[in-house]
Amino acid sequence: MLIIDSPSHDAYFNIALEEYLLYQYPTEDIFLLYVNAPSIIVGKFQNTLAEINLDYVKEQHIKVVRRMSGGGSVYHDLGNLNFSFHTLLGKNDFMDFSQFTSPVVKLLNELNVPAKLEGRNDLLIEGKKFSGNAKLAKNGKMIQHGTILFNSDMSVLGDALKINPLKYVDKAIKSNRSRVTNLIDYLPAEMTTEDLKSLLIDEIAKSDEQSIFYTLTDQDLVGVEELIKTKYQTWDWNFGFSPNYNFKNAKKIPAGFIEVHLDVEKGIIKKAKIFGDFFASAPIEELESLLIDTKHETKVIKDVLLKQDLTTYFGKVTTEEIIELFE
Repeated sequence: MLIIDSPSHDAYFNIALEEYLLYQYPTEDIFLLYVNAPSIIVGKFQNTLAEINLDYVKEQHIKVVRRMSGGGSVYHDLGNLNFSFHTLLGKNDFMDFSQFTSPVVKLLNELNVPAKLEGRNDLLIEGKKFSGNAKLAKNGKMIQHGTILFNSDMSVLGDALKINPLKYVDKAIKSNRSRVTNLIDYLPAEMTTEDLKSLLIDEIAKSDEQSIFYTLTDQDLVGVEELIKTKYQTWDWNFGFSPNYNFKNAKKIPAGFIEVHLDVEKGIIKKAKIFGDFFASAPIEELESLLIDTKHETKVIKDVLLKQDLTTYFGKVTTEEIIELFE
């Protein structure tokens, strides 16, 4: 087994690294560990906009990255340790999460932490979740990866994943907002994320005498950076890949009440209707038609709106007041 400790805290890098290793090492067993700076990692089949507090994420410069596997959205920060097992498909039962969570449970139990696997894919302590796990099968391999809340900022976690449920109606999988806890509450206060990482590496090395430590080469780094550029930092993957959804938002401003309805397919606006009690000198249908086939992305919509005299559609308004209706 190759044991790899990622050299980066960049979520784009680490999520791309998982895919790079999948194809670069199609037959090797791999144990990968990484820590991300503040970021939200979205399940492959989720509607990103329905999972995050977009305004907060922008203000806090939190990266949003879609991963290859299904499951729900998770928040990562420097107090969060992430692990990823890669093995040949067929060597283990795909629906059995116990084999690759057992090293984590064993280590914590040895540290007198009453951790255990409960339900399908969660690790809990006294009924509180500290680790969620997801899987995928691709290129003849199976990947099981999980996140370990060690000393994450719970206030940011709650705010970053908070969303108005009335804004979005879609068929995507919603994240299960479970009660969560940090491991630091059960471990010595002086322990760090790096300490936990080192202990987990030691645990894996002891359980597999054939394991070797692998350092990413310059060629590896170039390959990962290419994946970042072409996929993992793109809007098309992180937002546009989202399932179809209906968006609704309303706001009362000095010019009147305005309500926006959008039908969005793969991130592209296919139908737009604007309602309200505002006064307009130009047909609102003109503005609605300009939104068709544009990305449901603030920057793109802003570019469209800035080219229009919005007062002819809504009366005395600012561009920012109207843009906020699409977020």
